[in-house]
Amino acid sequence: MRSAIVLLNLGGPDSLDSVRPFLFNLFNDKAIFRLPQPFRSLLAAFVAKRRTPTAIEIYRQLGGGSPLLANTEEQAAALHKAIEGGESTRVFIAMRYWHPFTSQTVSDVKDWAPDQIILLPLYPQFSTTTTASSLAAWHDSSRLLKLVAPTKTVCCYPTETGFIRTIADSIRPVLAEANRFGKPRLLLSAHGLPEKVVKGGDPYQFQCEQTAAAVVASLGVQNLDWTMCYQSRVGPLKWIGPSTDEEIRRAGLDKVPLIVAPIAFVSEHSETLVEIEIDYRKLAQDVGVPYFERIPTVAAGTYFIGALADLVAKASAKGSFSCTSGAGTRICPTTATCCPLTQ
Repeated sequence: MRSAIVLLNLGGPDSLDSVRPFLFNLFNDKAIFRLPQPFRSLLAAFVAKRRTPTAIEIYRQLGGGSPLLANTEEQAAALHKAIEGGESTRVFIAMRYWHPFTSQTVSDVKDWAPDQIILLPLYPQFSTTTTASSLAAWHDSSRLLKLVAPTKTVCCYPTETGFIRTIADSIRPVLAEANRFGKPRLLLSAHGLPEKVVKGGDPYQFQCEQTAAAVVASLGVQNLDWTMCYQSRVGPLKWIGPSTDEEIRRAGLDKVPLIVAPIAFVSEHSETLVEIEIDYRKLAQDVGVPYFERIPTVAAGTYFIGALADLVAKASAKGSFSCTSGAGTRICPTTATCCPLTQ
């Protein structure tokens, strides 16, 4: 059986010239700005224009573009090796807002003519703003290009063992180092969302909290000082909290060593390499935090890639056009009305 595994991810600008069109694509997504057309495109163009100068400076610090695609390509190669699929399996990459765009990947998959397709988002926690948007783009392009192979979907895997183990294994030696400066505090940081999105039934916050609890349990450190927090807040809306920058300021007041571990990003990009590593590090220094360290993302870590391979195997065993979580069943509470799985 020929299996096409499609890694779904956000994408990122590959040059400074592509920053503005990337931002327009991002904000023109109806999952981000929930307005009808043409108002959404007009607002997206306005916001993209305003944010481009700041974003260009961010990507300039990354060498002129996002490392996200290169990271994802490394994950794709590692996953193909882990599943030992040979020529009967191919791992594709579909980005939501920049190359390779979803429509191009759908065309490539159709040309390869697989017997089944497995959609594997590189968003461990489900959100309408990430996973659901990427899946909608895939299905829209599939209908347009008449790609009809049986398709299975992994919707989320917030507590998948290999994912959690990779994070915990990266944190453990840094905790030991931080102890030299006092009892450390661990911030488990995820990208934030407007509060109204969560109140509308999005399960993202619940799933992030599940990830955080699983990481803490895996660490097994008695009386660990830790907090779940959210970064990258923008705009006038109220966002879910506490915010990561607020927690850094609190750590400064408490004079405790600080470790920040990203738990919703699986690849390095601007939020990890600039926002955490540069901006938050400077903030920590400014407010008197005695020790600050950033934990890298899971990237192509052996246990994380093993977790992805397990997810592929579970999805492959399901029936056609099925959707499953890493746990195999619905994990979200009934209040999460946007969960793609029925009870």
